[in-house]
Amino acid sequence: MKADAVKARMMQMVDEQIVPGVSYAYLHDGQVETMVYGKATLVPQVQPLRWGMLYDMASLTKVVGTTTVILKMIERGMLTLDDRVADHILLFKDQRVTVRHLLTHTSAISGYIPHRNQLPPDKLLAALDSLLVGDWFDQKVVYTDVGLIMLGQIIEKFYQAPVQTVIQNEVLIPLGLTESTFDPVKENCVPTEMTAARGLIQGEVHDPKAFILKEHCGSAGLFMPLNDLIKFAQWILGITENDLLQRSTLDSLFKDWTTHHLGRSLGWDLRISPDQTPWIYHTGYTGTYILLSKARQEGLIVLTNRVHPTADNQAFLDFRDQLVADFIE
Repeated sequence: MKADAVKARMMQMVDEQIVPGVSYAYLHDGQVETMVYGKATLVPQVQPLRWGMLYDMASLTKVVGTTTVILKMIERGMLTLDDRVADHILLFKDQRVTVRHLLTHTSAISGYIPHRNQLPPDKLLAALDSLLVGDWFDQKVVYTDVGLIMLGQIIEKFYQAPVQTVIQNEVLIPLGLTESTFDPVKENCVPTEMTAARGLIQGEVHDPKAFILKEHCGSAGLFMPLNDLIKFAQWILGITENDLLQRSTLDSLFKDWTTHHLGRSLGWDLRISPDQTPWIYHTGYTGTYILLSKARQEGLIVLTNRVHPTADNQAFLDFRDQLVADFIE
């Protein structure tokens, strides 16, 4: 897609009231085009969207933070992809599941936890660690938060610190993502949902499990402005250099890491365009997504608060999926 077509789609999304506003970046040929358009808040009153506001990244925390730390641990020899999860998390009993299964969402860890969103942190972690493995183990990708929460626990075991503190020290600071934080100033944040239980959620993580686990959650909780996500994307694409990870490790993200070629990279979703170009892709429940191609030196970052004022927004999901399909073609 050409830059003007991308821009038109972004404005359409706001003009058709699919989202209140959008902050986006289109990376191509070493250039970055950005736009901030629309509103930050619709209720209780309308507020304009400003450049530099922080968004609740939701599941983008998984790839910016937790996955990056795990890759660093693998490079350092602290961990391997084929380490058994049960060797690191004592409550988890299945001996088949490895770090690779957690990263590629092929672990089949599943099950129902009664009153999950009302449990205290220790009880929630114990319940997650006690879940069983389904019969589709290693046979299909079923996206879940549990694997990345478990990887967060493994990180904590090695670093003897909360996973979010480790992400801050081992990823955000080295990459110069100085405005990104797990503890934002409320007024600097684009709000998410308006709920009966929590009122207007602003400057606090939207995800219920992350809200309970706080600094011990590796699946959500990070707040970032567009500018920092651009820096992160440029590092992945090799536009900027940083020795946080070896270039070969970053390049290896653009391939399938599942046992049975199920189309999933380490942490990231893997998309293949019609000309066989690999792309890495990830979304966040709150209305965020990032799509990158090393081969094409191209990327798209879209930050919205699609759950504001209410999370019921199928129109956004349909619009996003069509845009991504068109973009990689």
